[in-house]
Amino acid sequence: MYDHSMLDLVLMATPLVQAVMAILVFMSVSAWAVAIAKSYQIRKAKRDTELFLEQFWEAEDLAKFYKDLSFSTEGDSKGLNAIFEAGFQEFVRLKNQGVQDANDLMNATHRSMRIVFNKQSERLENRLSYLATIGSSAPYIGLFGTVIGVMHAFQGLSENTTATLSAVAPGIAEALLATGMGLFAAIPAVIFYNSLSTKADKVLSNYERFAEEFLSILQRQAHLVNK
Repeated sequence: MYDHSMLDLVLMATPLVQAVMAILVFMSVSAWAVAIAKSYQIRKAKRDTELFLEQFWEAEDLAKFYKDLSFSTEGDSKGLNAIFEAGFQEFVRLKNQGVQDANDLMNATHRSMRIVFNKQSERLENRLSYLATIGSSAPYIGLFGTVIGVMHAFQGLSENTTATLSAVAPGIAEALLATGMGLFAAIPAVIFYNSLSTKADKVLSNYERFAEEFLSILQRQAHLVNK
């Protein structure tokens, strides 16, 4: 009777299939590690965004709000804090230099905020593509192990004069195990990628919405200066 545990199947597999399994285990563990880290980062970014917006819309003086924000972040601004600081700094700098044209002020401020927004977007979306890569490649790596396992099964069959289950079972078992491990690595990675990408897009949408609203406020101030 053929009765082996999963550990026995791994130990009995050919070295090439064992290497495939090791790669799949690494991909699965790393996918979970990336997903947990990114989930925490995105949740924190969402909380920070909500806190910033609450404080911003309650502030009566942008200059004082900027000074308090710079003091609290100590030069390590992220998310909306960094976008706001970049835009306000550029706006004030140009006004101090004597720039009066509202379009020049707005264009320069918008460019500064866009540069910081792109940096924050890259930081928030960093490593998400790794999850997509695992989700798309792990099944094929598992399939490669499956092919090797099936070849091993036929090899065991050719070495026996009688076709018995015990001759082909080890190869078939390791082939199916490789397939299962490939799916085990890929399915969570795809779920994590779709979920985290959606959450990151929502945070970035809040960034863009605030940037447009903040530019409108600065534009009104720029026109008041020209009057």
